[in-house]
Amino acid sequence: MSIKPLFTATASATGGRNGHSEATDGSVSVDLSVPKEMGGPGNPDTTTPEHLFAAGYAACFGGALDFIASQHKKDAKGAVVTCSVTIGPRDAGGFGLMVKLHVKDDSLPKDELLALANEAHEKICPYSHATRGNVPVEIEVDGA
Repeated sequence: MSIKPLFTATASATGGRNGHSEATDGSVSVDLSVPKEMGGPGNPDTTTPEHLFAAGYAACFGGALDFIASQHKKDAKGAVVTCSVTIGPRDAGGFGLMVKLHVKDDSLPKDELLALANEAHEKICPYSHATRGNVPVEIEVDGA
């Protein structure tokens, strides 16, 4: 598979999960620490790679949902996408991720919202394409 590059985001991390990560253009700059639940220090005012992934996936999926909705002459601009990213040990060793996407939009009937979310997941969202076959992704919707 190939893509036609439109934009490239670049970031660097120093110190791994207990370090610092920053985009080369300065748009993101965060201190990181391993949460206490994972045996780390859980330092205040820090984040995790999972938080960053969840924020990116939620935003990207919201954009994909809005695009698909407009293709169907629907309006999903008010949809709130919440992405939960869970990390834990894998049966095969190492660590793995699980994702839950929750889409809420009181302006669309639940069945329509689910159909739009599924289409955004299957056809448009690059995060969904990247995770497919690698990370379990569950989609839940709350509509009108």
